[in-house]
Amino acid sequence: MKHILFFILFFTAVTVSAQTEFGTKFKPIAAPKFSAKPKKTPIPEVKDPQADNLDMPGIKTPNVFNNTSITPKSQFQIGAEKSKFTMSTETDFANPGDRYIPKMEKDLDKALKDAGLKEGRGTLVKHNISLGDFRTKSKYFIVKFRDFGAIDGDLVKVSSNDKVIRDQLFLDANFKDVKIDLANGFNKLDFEALNIGTLGGNTAEIQVYDDKGQLVTNDYWDNLAAGFKASIIVTKEE
Repeated sequence: MKHILFFILFFTAVTVSAQTEFGTKFKPIAAPKFSAKPKKTPIPEVKDPQADNLDMPGIKTPNVFNNTSITPKSQFQIGAEKSKFTMSTETDFANPGDRYIPKMEKDLDKALKDAGLKEGRGTLVKHNISLGDFRTKSKYFIVKFRDFGAIDGDLVKVSSNDKVIRDQLFLDANFKDVKIDLANGFNKLDFEALNIGTLGGNTAEIQVYDDKGQLVTNDYWDNLAAGFKASIIVTKEE
């Protein structure tokens, strides 16, 4: 019993001594002092990608009860719209001037025929015509013929110094060659219209080349009457 009591007293004395020692020696550490406040870093502004769309005007739902444009009109009321049904072949995309083209073409066709510039039963050329005078040292000419108008059966006779070279040459869309030998001195080449075609006067285009293939002339006659000639005068030099 004495031992237990002694142990309790000894433990109590040691505890008090320890508290006294730590209580006198403990000194708290003061908090550090700063001379200036830390700078605050600004938070970067993040742009809303949908912000550009915020200025779009709002969509207003139409009020069908206030819209009079869709209200059907009675066909019996005054001022009702006429029917759009039509038998005309014209469309909204047609050129308004197209209706006058046929008459204009008809008038132009008549004027060309009257002036002798187009085949037709208009005024025919009823006289001989000259296609030019030429000098050459060529031994011969190659004369090419074709119908530059509609192919309607035009026929031509080719002569040189009254000597028939081709008694009948049918003119079509392609050139046909006729070789004509040249005599020394004067040569007269005649191209006679044997007929008029089914569409009107005799029409022909000619191309003349020398013996070296050089073009001498390119000419034509138009609406020539049957029996009349187109001629070229050639002087061959030695």
